[in-house]
Amino acid sequence: MAIGITNVTQINPTTAIQTQAVAKPVTSSPKAAPSKPTSTTHVPQDTVQISGAAQTALQEASETPAQTAAEAQKGDRQAQNLIARHTPTKKIG
Repeated sequence: MAIGITNVTQINPTTAIQTQAVAKPVTSSPKAAPSKPTSTTHVPQDTVQISGAAQTALQEASETPAQTAAEAQKGDRQAQNLIARHTPTKKIG
């Protein structure tokens, strides 16, 4: 069973690291040397592979009505069926 992702918020990892470095409390000890944030922090990155069928489905889902109509006129059966489903039927009587 697949679950769709509806809302994604991306942050810049370097901004998050810099924000944490700035939020350190200030000490009043004269012996304390200012600490430098380490720039060697490794932020893991995920890689996602999307199948060709999923890419095609995404492309079909994001088409404009004008693109769908143009494809239907060229003989695309999927576009013709989509237009037929979305065209309101006339009531007789």
